[in-house]
Amino acid sequence: MCGIVGIVGTTEVAAALYDGLTVLQHRGQDAAGIATANGTQLRVHKGNGLVRDVFDAKAMALLEGRVGIAHCRYPTAGSEGSDEAQPFYVNSPYGIALAHNGNLVNTDALRREVFEQDRRNVNTESDSEVLLNVFAHELDTQKALTPDSVFRAIEGVNRRAKGGYAVVATVLGLGLVAFRDPHGIRPLVLGRRNTDAGIEYAIASESVALDILGFERMRDVAPGEAIVVTARGEIHARICAQDPQNFPCIFEYVYFARPDSMMDEISVHKARMRMGVALGEKILRQRPDHDIDVVIPIPDTSRDAALEIANLLGVKYREGFIKNRYVGRTFIMPGQGERAKSVKRKLNPIPLEFKNRVVLLVDDSIVRGTTSKQIVQMARDAGARKVYLASAAPPVRYPNIYGIDMPSSEELVAHGRTEKEIEELLGCDWLIYQELKDLEAAVAGPKFPGRKFDSSCFSGEYVTGIEPGYFERIQQLRSDEAKKKRRLAS
Repeated sequence: MCGIVGIVGTTEVAAALYDGLTVLQHRGQDAAGIATANGTQLRVHKGNGLVRDVFDAKAMALLEGRVGIAHCRYPTAGSEGSDEAQPFYVNSPYGIALAHNGNLVNTDALRREVFEQDRRNVNTESDSEVLLNVFAHELDTQKALTPDSVFRAIEGVNRRAKGGYAVVATVLGLGLVAFRDPHGIRPLVLGRRNTDAGIEYAIASESVALDILGFERMRDVAPGEAIVVTARGEIHARICAQDPQNFPCIFEYVYFARPDSMMDEISVHKARMRMGVALGEKILRQRPDHDIDVVIPIPDTSRDAALEIANLLGVKYREGFIKNRYVGRTFIMPGQGERAKSVKRKLNPIPLEFKNRVVLLVDDSIVRGTTSKQIVQMARDAGARKVYLASAAPPVRYPNIYGIDMPSSEELVAHGRTEKEIEELLGCDWLIYQELKDLEAAVAGPKFPGRKFDSSCFSGEYVTGIEPGYFERIQQLRSDEAKKKRRLAS
C-alpha cells in the first residue's frame, strides 16, 4: 500500500506535495519521492525513509514547477531496495514520471512484453516501473501529445495490465495524468481549489490529503477512468476501460485508510463505527449473558469499532494501552522479527484498566497473529482475569495480491485453522470474528446497500482472476524467510 498525490497549481507545488505526503505517511513508511515539471525540465528527488527524512531545504529548493507528483512507499512483493523508491522516470517519449499505488498480478508477462515487444528496458524489480514503461510505449504509439492521445494510451494500458492500481504521472509538455484500474480496487480522489490566480487541481489516494491542502473534494476517480489536467489548468476525463466495475478494497476501510477520509463516497470513520455495531450484535447473540467488564481497543484503528461495541454491550470503554507515536505501524514492518520487537516498543498497558477484570480487546483485524498473541499476554500480565479478543474483520485466510503485503497463506494465522484452534494459539479465553457479510454491509452502509468489494483476503475470490503458479511466485517473494534472505544478500 502506498500514498500518491498529484497537483497542477498556479504557483510552485513542491511544498504542497510534501504536505500531502506527510498526511499520507500512514500508507507507507519505507521511502518517499517527489517529481516536478518546470517547462521542459523534470526534477526528481527520492530516497528511503520517512517523508521528513528524505526531503530537506536544499532538496525542496530544487523541485521547481507548477505540476508535480509525490509518492510514499510501502514495500510489497520484491520491492525493498533503495532503487525501488518512486516516482520512476523515463525520458522517451516526452519525459514521464509516474507514481503507483497497488500491485499488478501479471508483472512477469508484462516485463517480457516490455523488453521483447516494446523494446524498452526495466531496471528494477518494481511492477511500477513496468507499468510506467507500458504507459510510455502506448503513448509513443499515438504519435501525438494531447488529452485524447493520453486516453487512448491508457486504454492500451488497461488492456495489458492486470491487478489493482491507482496512478499519477507528469508528462512534459502536457501536465498531470491520473488513472484508476478498471475494478476500482485502489482508491483515488479528485479535488480543486480556487486561488486568485485561477483554479488548481489535486488527485490523491485519500481525501484527507486534499483536506489538509485546502482542496475541495470533487469526487472519486471512477474505475477505469483517466483524468488529464493540462499545465494551463484545463481538465479532461474519460472512461478508458471496457465494462468497468467498482470493487474497492475492503481492507482500506478495515485498517489502512485514515478515519477522516472519504473513499468511494463512504466515510471510513462511519464504516468502522458500523463494524463495531455489527460485531457487538454478534457478541450479544452468542453470549447474551456475557461477563465482560471493559472494552479496550488495540490502538489506533479499532477505536471506532470498540466504542460502538462498548455502547451496545452496556459496559465501560477504556483506553488500556499507551502507544508510542515514534514507532511505525507494525503491520508494514519489513519482517516478522522486526514486527515482534516493535510491539513492546509500541504499546504499554495501563495495569489499572486490566487488574481483576474480564477484558474484551478489540482489534481491526488479525493477520499473522504474532502481534495479537503478544498483546493478549500483555493484558494477562497487567492483571486481567480473562482476556477475550474481538476482530472487526473476518479471519484473514488468503493473501491480498493487489497492493497489501500480506504474507503467503502459510504465514496467516487463520489459514487452515478453525476459530477454536486460532483462539488456543493466540492464548485468549474467547475469540470472536466479524462475519464477512456483516463487514461488507457495514462498509457499504445505508447509502450503498449491496455494494460489492474486493474482499479476497477473507473470501479467496479475486476479481481479476489469477494465473496458474501466481501464488507460488508471490510466496517466494513475500514470505518473511524470503525477505530475510534478500536482506542478507544485499
